[in-house]
Amino acid sequence: MDSPIWAALSAAERSTVDSLIQQDHRIAAVARIREAIPVGSKPGLYDTLDVVAERYRELGQRFERYPTHPLDLVTLVEKVEALPGRTVAMEALWDGDTDGWSVDLIALTDDPATEHRLAMIRHGSDMRLFNGTVPPWPEAQEAETVGRALAEQFAVPFHFASPDQPDFDAPRWRNTS
Repeated sequence: MDSPIWAALSAAERSTVDSLIQQDHRIAAVARIREAIPVGSKPGLYDTLDVVAERYRELGQRFERYPTHPLDLVTLVEKVEALPGRTVAMEALWDGDTDGWSVDLIALTDDPATEHRLAMIRHGSDMRLFNGTVPPWPEAQEAETVGRALAEQFAVPFHFASPDQPDFDAPRWRNTS
């Protein structure tokens, strides 16, 4: 790899970074590179991300996230049936990370009141925001369809407070019921 940033790392640090990449820990790999280089010559964040992306390619891994596979209702029903307590609702919630937005499909149970993540749905990175391909949000549409079918299967309500746009602060089912 032809990079002054990569060349500045010791063989042990390069091995550690590659190990992090092989575990798909991109942010940890970026942090490790930046921590290993002295303060006066520490590379910028974007330059370090470029190095990590190049290492992904050289190690035969994909840097961009794959969309999640379509949800399988039969498998989700089995997951819900295996949960402790009585299922009282299904809920879809927006979540986000350094890769972009996703929707979590949640089963809520009582005795004790707990939530169980059944699936995470992602259909692309935040590049979709910049190139104008969302909305509509396909992950929200899938969560709505599958979440409603799952709720019907268990005769419980389905709640998705913000299906049209990502919203961390949308009201939760337990707070609105």
